[in-house]
Amino acid sequence: MNNDREIILSIKNLKQYFKIPNATIRAVDNISFNIYKGEVLGIVGESGSGKSTTGRSIIRLYKPIEGEIIFKGKNISGKIDKKTNTMLRKKMQMIFQDPIASLNPRMKVLDIIAEGLDIHEKISDVERKERVYEILEVVGLNKEHANRYPHEFSGGQRQRIGVARAIIMNPEFIIADEPISALDVSIQAQIVNLMRKLQKERGLTYMFIAHDLSMVKYISDRIAVMHLGHIVEIGDSDSIYNNPIHPYTKSLLSAIPLPDPQYEKNRKRLIYNAKPSDYVNREYKSVSYSHVVLANDDEYYKWVNSENLKTNDLII
Repeated sequence: MNNDREIILSIKNLKQYFKIPNATIRAVDNISFNIYKGEVLGIVGESGSGKSTTGRSIIRLYKPIEGEIIFKGKNISGKIDKKTNTMLRKKMQMIFQDPIASLNPRMKVLDIIAEGLDIHEKISDVERKERVYEILEVVGLNKEHANRYPHEFSGGQRQRIGVARAIIMNPEFIIADEPISALDVSIQAQIVNLMRKLQKERGLTYMFIAHDLSMVKYISDRIAVMHLGHIVEIGDSDSIYNNPIHPYTKSLLSAIPLPDPQYEKNRKRLIYNAKPSDYVNREYKSVSYSHVVLANDDEYYKWVNSENLKTNDLII
């Protein structure tokens, strides 16, 4: 799939387990996928599915217990040298879910945004301020905001500060960990449109983590559906929405409300209950050129031959 495109990030058999008394939580359980340069890969799933843990493992906030994370040709899953670490901190950034908790309340906006510059670049105070002022303008704020503290801003403005902090180092890849979930609906659209604008202007690649499938479809080129630490289905946005294969994907799509009273009156929720053992001995099978699903042979033939599936694109 897309073999002619440059792979900026490759995840191979990633596992992230957490031990608690008398149990082990398999937050991410043997997942593999690629992200191509310049695209937006949306990661969707319910709370606890492993979306944020995947993002935090990729950016090395968590150390994976197994698997490979290859970024720009470098394996960053284990110990890395200083040069690779510097490259990683400049070229990969993260936008966090909570625009309040992710900003230090004791630091002014100028110092929050300039923190990466202070660590990785030796520049004068004048240039430092100019770089921050410029990036504030880019995200829809102004230089007067630089000397204020985070509590003086609205939620949407705080998230713009988080975006500014992420892009000031001119990264190539950004992990957006549910960046709009704590915002009002009208503000969500503003932040997503800002991210799309920055992607176009700066050639950014995103991994966009969310549970709002409507917004994910709007911004994403491809979508990966996660459940119980597994990626159960991955494909381009239109394929996932128009031809969902896995029952969990269908369940998520059935939960999307529409502003149509008649539709809502007749809408039926599809319930999918699964245990971790239900994903044992499954493998990825092709549905089409750009669409795969996690299944065994029996499940695969049952799902792809369902009456609701458009079969003209299938490779069986």
